[in-house]
Amino acid sequence: MIIHLGLYLFVTMILLVLCIDLVPLLRDWIGRIKIGRFKDMDSWTNDISNIAEKWILKTPKIKVTDNSRLIILDIIKGNYTKAAIQHWQQASLLLALNEYSKTRDDISFQKSIVSYLNRTFDSNGQWIEKPKHIDVAILAYAVMKLEFIDINMYKHALDTVWSLIKEHKGEDGTIFYRHSTKKYRYVDTIGFICPFLVSYGLRYGKEECLELAMTQIRNYELYGMHKEYSIPVHAYDYKNKTPLGLYGWGRGLGWYAIGLMDSWKQLPVGNKYKNELEQIVIKFAKAAISFQQDDGSWGWTVTRSETLKDSSTTAILGWFLVNAGEIPEITEECFINSDKSLNYLMRVTRRNGAVDFSQGDTKDIGVYSNEFNILPFTQGFCIRLVNSFMKMNEAKTEKSKVS
Repeated sequence: MIIHLGLYLFVTMILLVLCIDLVPLLRDWIGRIKIGRFKDMDSWTNDISNIAEKWILKTPKIKVTDNSRLIILDIIKGNYTKAAIQHWQQASLLLALNEYSKTRDDISFQKSIVSYLNRTFDSNGQWIEKPKHIDVAILAYAVMKLEFIDINMYKHALDTVWSLIKEHKGEDGTIFYRHSTKKYRYVDTIGFICPFLVSYGLRYGKEECLELAMTQIRNYELYGMHKEYSIPVHAYDYKNKTPLGLYGWGRGLGWYAIGLMDSWKQLPVGNKYKNELEQIVIKFAKAAISFQQDDGSWGWTVTRSETLKDSSTTAILGWFLVNAGEIPEITEECFINSDKSLNYLMRVTRRNGAVDFSQGDTKDIGVYSNEFNILPFTQGFCIRLVNSFMKMNEAKTEKSKVS
């Protein structure tokens, strides 16, 4: 009897482990049936936005590892996902839903955002779970962009992020990514901290924040960019200026693009940093266009057409280009190429509205994920892209009518 019971429990455990491994694979296989059937941009926008609204309240867990076997062991060890990864997923969704809600007479999206805020901050406007890593700065920036809330209610949380950033300042006056890698400067930090620093600095009159954001970008321009092709390397050693990892890692271009564009857009005309950033935006836009593939995508390594296409890179760079199109010098080429990226992203969207084939989380400098799947971060930037594109298209139409 005891032997039978033990055998039953053993078999049950084996079946449970197999189910945990097989269910995600089966779900992906089913989800990709009839993928890319969207033809109408309006219906696509509605569907991807509805998915984003669901995800802001229940954000899918993003895997830290590429392991697809014995997943239960990663879950037990706490290696399946990390809070820092979730921060930039949620930031993208917040930014997207905020922008989308402005174009629709529907407050349901704002209600969902408020529900998210109530789960994330306490009654004193402080983080319920105190952040440990600077990744959270992009989430704080997304909260600052919400125009329908009183942002001063969350001043304590914003101050916490500013203090956290200062705790990560190195000897060279720039921000390092982790305390364990103090001598390295990652391209990720450009996207994580610079938009927050500009927004926080402008709102609360802290010039040092703006100067820090510019220093972070300027130093990367000096030591972290390919001199001929104007694309970033994954990281560099600030002491000997050695480049680390790949030049042309797709999402690395994305992080750089976010830092540049969200910083430049916030600066008012006449600000002493505005023109300097604009020149960097123009140079980087031309570089991004030069590596775009014929179908509108960018690969996870943009310099090699053979590499797998990455939806996260495509969504971010498409969004960057359509916003860079505000600069007359590059308007037309930015509009054409952002349109191509939109058409590609529609073709890799599952029938439920989830955009597929984004590269998974990076493991280390030069160690990149082999997983290409759903990523809430990509979902958000697809929404930001299509909203910016429709605004630009409307502006072009009005201009043509006047002329």
